[in-house]
Amino acid sequence: MTSPPAGPPPSGDEPVPGPRADATVERTAVVVGVGVRPGADAEKITRAVESVLGDTATVTCLATIDRRAPDPGVRAAAAALGVPVVAFSAAQLAEVGTPHQSPRTARGVGTPSVAEAAALLAGSGELLCGRTVVDGVVIAVATVGASAPN
Repeated sequence: MTSPPAGPPPSGDEPVPGPRADATVERTAVVVGVGVRPGADAEKITRAVESVLGDTATVTCLATIDRRAPDPGVRAAAAALGVPVVAFSAAQLAEVGTPHQSPRTARGVGTPSVAEAAALLAGSGELLCGRTVVDGVVIAVATVGASAPN
């Protein structure tokens, strides 16, 4: 049996300890894999990224298939997020084992996974959020490992 705490019982009016004013919240560094159709709108891509991540992580890059990397919407979304675009060939992406494989995507672009595979390749970490479709934009999120590009 434990003894009761010393002093008067709490009244409920005591301040609840919170983070110190000088404390910083460490956010997880992540790579966001993106799969989009040609001509995708930058705002739609940015909203999709933000809806999946919220305010819980720091995006280090957008990763996608090489044929979508020069797309103005992808470039503008990356610029809005303040990150580079990292691109991979269909052959590179096809070599990555991912939880979600799409025969339709494989027929269309030559790899069964774009967002998950690109996130895993660019991040060199583990998948935090698998294939998630938001308003037609496919998003996947991976942690940044030791050998990820900066």
